[in-house]
Amino acid sequence: MYKTVVIEYSPKADDMAWKIEEKANEMLQEGYELVTMAITGTAKAILVFKK
Repeated sequence: MYKTVVIEYSPKADDMAWKIEEKANEMLQEGYELVTMAITGTAKAILVFKK
């Protein structure tokens, strides 16, 4: 099973990294592993997880 999560607008790299790490750890607790991610031109991140 796959799940996609969008990290909202975060123009600073440090903030984006922190939000991605926080979401990845949260999803890991639910049994999901981060498979891939993409950063959009509008400073959002798309994370794909697999259970």
